[in-house]
Amino acid sequence: MTSERLTGVPASPGRAAGPVVRMPARVPEPRTTRLSGSADEAVRAVKEAAARVEADLAERASRASGTAADVLAVTAAMAADPTLAAGAARRVREDRLTPERAVWDAAGSVANQLEALGPPMSERARDVRDVRDRIVAALTGAAPPGVPDPGHPFVLVASDLAPADTAMLDPAVVTAVVTARGGPTSHMAILARALGIPAVVALPGAGDLTDGEEIVVDGTLGVVLRAPSPAEVERARRSVTTATFDGRGVTRDGSEVELVANVADPAAARAAAAAGARGVGLFRTEFCFLGRGEEPSVEEQVTAYRAVLSHFPGRRVVVRTLDAGADKPLRFLTPDHEDNPALGVRGLRTAVAHPDVLDRQLDAIAQAAAAETAEVWVMAPMVATVDEARDFAAACAAHGLEQSGVMIETPAAALQARHVLAEVSFASLGTNDLTQYTMAADRDLAGVAALSTPWQPAVLQLVRVACEGGAMHGAPVGVCGEAAADPLLAPVLVGLGVTSLSMTPRALADVAGTLAGVSRDECVELARTVLECSTAQAARDVVQERLLT
Repeated sequence: MTSERLTGVPASPGRAAGPVVRMPARVPEPRTTRLSGSADEAVRAVKEAAARVEADLAERASRASGTAADVLAVTAAMAADPTLAAGAARRVREDRLTPERAVWDAAGSVANQLEALGPPMSERARDVRDVRDRIVAALTGAAPPGVPDPGHPFVLVASDLAPADTAMLDPAVVTAVVTARGGPTSHMAILARALGIPAVVALPGAGDLTDGEEIVVDGTLGVVLRAPSPAEVERARRSVTTATFDGRGVTRDGSEVELVANVADPAAARAAAAAGARGVGLFRTEFCFLGRGEEPSVEEQVTAYRAVLSHFPGRRVVVRTLDAGADKPLRFLTPDHEDNPALGVRGLRTAVAHPDVLDRQLDAIAQAAAAETAEVWVMAPMVATVDEARDFAAACAAHGLEQSGVMIETPAAALQARHVLAEVSFASLGTNDLTQYTMAADRDLAGVAALSTPWQPAVLQLVRVACEGGAMHGAPVGVCGEAAADPLLAPVLVGLGVTSLSMTPRALADVAGTLAGVSRDECVELARTVLECSTAQAARDVVQERLLT
């Protein structure tokens, strides 16, 4: 019997096999029932249920680390969002709705507003509905959303997966994830990569997969096999990587490529160092800002940054200044409402209205750098113009931070790289946003998931232009987006001129293994061939054929 091959979008590399376990149905929609008791008591019940959900998610965040902790903290903040609570209270008092119905309708209104804003805010609509389900479950006594526990390893299949659930997946139990919706740079996909769980998203036919059937998932190729042969199952199980990383990225002919880690908090830094990473290509500083109503003090920031820097004595750590706005709003910093926040005040742009926040953060980074022995470089997110780069470099210099750089996340910054890198010392390509802005595609929307890949020829052309701009000034240009973790894409990026690849620590061994099998000249030839391809699929296919056959 021949296996049936389903093709979706690759989201997290690796192969795995196992029986399907479907995500249970979401909390059912409450009936529209009129309130018979006290409105004050009903409003109080909503607030208490929201507080319990917030406390549960915050507790999960405290047990997680890195991106997972950030995602859980943001989701916990959603449960405490006064907009949601006020909307539910108004429906209780004015429409005499029961608490659960009021919460359902209020959350639906917020989610619809987010979807109307477009990416990246639209991807938060799913998170709002996840919080809604948890609050309704707390009010009604229903089972809250959560990953099933059948007592054996399995492949999790869902229409979509909320980041709050993905963040708590156990890779020893969940061997792979398959979803009908989502995109390759969604939060779910990023979390799956961080956990080392193979994943395929936007899979046509995912809804037909049944509980208990054995499937093979190839997250590198975006393929799911139904009714696989025993040999196909065995190959998938043998393919689980046992490779280790010795700290070096070296091509077959001895050319070095710096392989470093993305980290988001001290626990993630400790894990990265334990995995062999010799430095950090992206230190996300949001962890000490998210979920707070006020800016952390300079002293708090110094303590937090030192806790990361201390794991890399004598090694380079690239610190990204606060990347707030869009899907990471902060009450004390970002606007209360923007019609299109993805194109609004985010990243470095927040410093226009609040230069003091950036100044205090640079002060804290400088103090932490002086107290530790790590080699600290600093870069700003969401840079689009030469003036922004020049002003940021001056701000860093005023604090004694000599190595200043920028994130290249906009096509404008990539196209102007030769001028931007005349003002700063280095750049790092954030391929998630660069892809999103280049392709005008919501990274979490299944309908455009095929567009949301760094294999797109237009995106790779921008990478080439950015690297050429850096080479004109002898300035290194790295990649710290999710593209760096793709073992097939890594040699292409090196061939385009990328000098370092920063990724989730779990990807280091696989990327190093791929680079060890190719020469520098072969990387350049791969890049040249890929740039001649007219489609993303053609580019991926040609590299796959060269490297895997």
